Formats: sequence, C-alpha cells, structure tokens
Amino acid sequence: MKVWRRLIKMGAASFKGSVYILPYSEDHLEALHWLTGEVASLGGEAAFVKVGRIESLDDEKIKALFKAQRENEYTPIEAPLEALEVQLSSLEQQEDPKGLDKVKVTFQKMLKDYRVIQAIDFFHSPKGSGLQERLERFEERFKKLTAQPQVERPKLAGPKKKDDYQDRVWVTRKTPFVDRMASAWLIRRFIDPKARFEFLEKEKVIAEIPNAVSFDVPGGDFSHQQDRCTFEVLLETFSLRGKTLRKMAEVVHELDLKDGKFLNPQVSGVESILLGIRKTAADDRDALEEGIKVFERLYAALSK
Repeated sequence: MKVWRRLIKMGAASFKGSVYILPYSEDHLEALHWLTGEVASLGGEAAFVKVGRIESLDDEKIKALFKAQRENEYTPIEAPLEALEVQLSSLEQQEDPKGLDKVKVTFQKMLKDYRVIQAIDFFHSPKGSGLQERLERFEERFKKLTAQPQVERPKLAGPKKKDDYQDRVWVTRKTPFVDRMASAWLIRRFIDPKARFEFLEKEKVIAEIPNAVSFDVPGGDFSHQQDRCTFEVLLETFSLRGKTLRKMAEVVHELDLKDGKFLNPQVSGVESILLGIRKTAADDRDALEEGIKVFERLYAALSK
C-alpha cells in the first residue's frame, strides 16, 4: 500500500496488474531508483525499465490512460466548487465579511488540491482544463467583490529610466524580510545588475552615502504608496511588465500587507522559507542575499 500510494502521488497510471507507467523524466527516473531500493530493503522485489514504446498500445491510448486517471482525481473538486460558486453569487448580493472569509479559506484549499493534481496531469486532461477556467473565473469574481475602492489613488511620479540607476548603492532598513528581499531581487535582476546593498544605520542619513538610492524606507526614493508595497512601486515606476512578475507581485503584496487582496496558495510556503532565512542568516547582508536566491527560484518556478 505504501508503494502504491507513492506511485499514485507521482502520477503513475495503472497498466496491468502490478505494472505502472510514467512518462520519462529525470525526476521520475530518480524517484523510481529510490522506490525500488526501498522495496528491496523491505524484503520485496521491484524493477523498472525505460522503454521507447509499448507494442500493444499506441501513444494516444497511453495518454488516454493518464487522462482518465487524472479525470477521476479532478471529479471530487467539481461539486464543492459548484456549491462555492452558488455561495459567492449569494454573497454578491449582500455584505457579509465573515462569509467572504469562509469562502476564501475554502477556495484556497480547493485551489491547493487542484494544483496537486495539475502537477501530475502530464497530458492536460479536458476536465482539468475546464476546472482551471472555472477556478480562474471564480478568483476574478472574488477579487472584484473584495477589491478596495481605487478612488483618489495617486499615480507615481513619472516613469524612471533604468540608465539613471546603474551601479548604485541601494540602501534599505536593517533586518530585511519579504518586501526588501523581493525588491532587492527585482533591482538586481531587472534594474541595476551591479547593485550593491547597504543597511541604514541609526546614526547615518542616506544623503551621507555616496551614489545612494533608498528603497523600502519611509520617505525614501522607492517605498510603499497607499495600498502598494515597494515591490509593486518598483514594477510600476520602471515599467516592468509580464505575467510572471505580476504573479510574484501578488505573492509579495499578500506576504507584506496581508490584506487578503490576492488569493495565492504559494504565500505560506514562501513565508516559511523566508522565516527560516531570518532565523539562520549570519547577518543582514547574508539574509538579503539568501532572500534574493529564493525569489530567483520563485521566478523560475512561476515562469514554468
């Protein structure tokens, strides 16, 4: 049963009897090495082979096996999602903050469950695609329902040119965390590749640091503006666009402001990693550099 659960979690499809199949990948190859070794250590027997084809099945039939299994796994999400859609329609007609909070918690769990299955939906089953569209529509409806009024939201003071911010000393507050780590990553990745980072000492003022520009500092060059965190302000000021950066902005915003504006299941995982960095880093500089690495990996994952 333990081995069977591991295979199912990996996304393996039942072929015949105790034979399971997986699409080839380096990750699957490594996982099967470990799994067969574990079976042997328990006194059992297991083997796997890498094959180019299965004589009795063409590629489309093999894909159909995987799609059918994924569709069975997606099915339990459909009815609860339908009930949640009805509940949201009711809430759209009345003000009920507690009701919205409950919907948010339920939806986040549902989204997490969906993404676990989506990660092993190797051949994009139709049911999975349909569920994704419904989940995205639900999320948009929820965002509109909970969005804060944007009246009198001040525009940022004109776009900045990256050429004017090259090889600078970027100064921020001590004890860096979410917004400062993410902003430092953004600065070095898209604005000033040779950026150096310093931390503001109590006895110093920014003006005393040659070639300095401040970020995430109250009253600094780039900092929070109304309902936007520093990361979002930098994106807008330097006209940085793209779906991946927008997703990252949602994660950073929710972690930093915690206002429930964005429903993103990755938030808690990222926060746990950053808390670990804060507890284990040798100093502020080490913490900032480790945080930059985390956001570089998050960018790569979201790009995929």
